[in-house]
Amino acid sequence: MSKVSYYTAEGLKKLRDEVDQLRDVERPKASNAIAEARDKGDLSENAEYDAAKEAQGMLEMRIAKMEEVLANARLIDESQLDLSKVLVHSTVKIKNQNNGMEMTYKLVAQSEADLKTGKISVDSPIGHGLLGKEVGEVAEIKVPNGVLKFEILEISRN
Repeated sequence: MSKVSYYTAEGLKKLRDEVDQLRDVERPKASNAIAEARDKGDLSENAEYDAAKEAQGMLEMRIAKMEEVLANARLIDESQLDLSKVLVHSTVKIKNQNNGMEMTYKLVAQSEADLKTGKISVDSPIGHGLLGKEVGEVAEIKVPNGVLKFEILEISRN
């Protein structure tokens, strides 16, 4: 069963552009590589042909997976987000109860996650643990090296 993922307009456009690139540019390149290798003669001993066919198979598998993700992608209207609790596309300011550090993250779909820009996946342990929490609540999140406790300080749209 396919999993629905929620995207911003920017994230959905990026996903569509990547699928288009794979279909319209990479797929013809793979076909040309196979054709060139086939033109070189005996296919039973042609490693270049085998490699090109394998690369094409991997590309087709990637295209199929990306198309499935795109088919199950849903656009979120961020202006309609409920700010009373942490949801997908919420920006949440949290305080680590263990060391007092404050951090701000935006919860996004896995393919949009980018820790450098403060975007974490809702499927990550921290993202999943924050979902549904309200301001003032403490989320206890199991991570490989123990339990982290984060107090929800603020929930916003941006």
